[in-house]
Amino acid sequence: MRVAIVGCGTMGTVHTRNLARMPDVQAAGVCDQDAERAAAAAAIAGTAAYTELDELLDKERPEAVIVCLPTYLHKETVIRIAERGIHVICEKPAASTLEDARDMEAACRKHGVRLFIGHVVRFFPNYRNAAEHVKAGAIGKVRMGHFKRHGSFPRGWDLWYHDRERSGGVIMDLMIHDIDFARSVFGEVESVYARITPPSVSKLEYAQVTLKFAGGAAANLTAFWGYNGPFTTQFEIAGDDGIIRFDSNQVQSFDLKTSAETGEQAAVQVPQSPMLRDPYYDEVQHFIQCIRTGTEPLVTIDDACKAVEIALAAERSAKLGQPVALEVAPR
Repeated sequence: MRVAIVGCGTMGTVHTRNLARMPDVQAAGVCDQDAERAAAAAAIAGTAAYTELDELLDKERPEAVIVCLPTYLHKETVIRIAERGIHVICEKPAASTLEDARDMEAACRKHGVRLFIGHVVRFFPNYRNAAEHVKAGAIGKVRMGHFKRHGSFPRGWDLWYHDRERSGGVIMDLMIHDIDFARSVFGEVESVYARITPPSVSKLEYAQVTLKFAGGAAANLTAFWGYNGPFTTQFEIAGDDGIIRFDSNQVQSFDLKTSAETGEQAAVQVPQSPMLRDPYYDEVQHFIQCIRTGTEPLVTIDDACKAVEIALAAERSAKLGQPVALEVAPR
């Protein structure tokens, strides 16, 4: 399959490197408005560099395009690609608004192409293992969760991260990873309560969000832009029969503890390093396989739209100072 990339920043470079070593896939050009950045990415995969998307699409005729542009450019770019009859893999979040995300979905459906949104946390080994243990009932009925994601304040193209209208802030851009994952584990969200420390001149933005799920569970999520230490992710998922913990800073990266019928606790430690397999590689390979076979992806466009909806509800809650209810479709 011929796959092109538009946007040659950090994520575009990661995807270019992975395409270069993916079997049965050919990098079909890269595009960036910065000619030097495009050339650097193209050299990685031995493909052509472009500064205009239409020129790339005309000359390379890719079967799929990976969109790695700032969030506020997703809708326009995805629709342009879909109108050419080309499948799209787009970095998260899907869009800045739910309406834009649904417009992207509708355009891809109209033109008969697939749209995938890169919520890559579902492909990280420790997170995927945790979800599998929960699904298998290893800790019984899940009741509570706590998710953390801390990193330095991002430096984006044209400083777009600094503009909340374009980036969506720390919830839409960073916490949305854990919003999507928590929903995949706990189910539909029925209410959201959030607090946000507004970004300051020192580039600090901290958000705390509580999600209440239709099944009765609850989860607390924190995200922090401006952390001085290493990029850190943590989670804790508690059920009736045990607890799963993960801390990216710990050598023992995955810890599952369950309660035996005698009441005694036994630890089953499953070490998994995210570096053993590149989750971004696995993610794109999975989406390409879905294109080839017509199967449903691990992360659907509905999942991506729900994540946007929840993130926007959290922003509203922070402004109102009170919980925001979400409509939950009956099952």
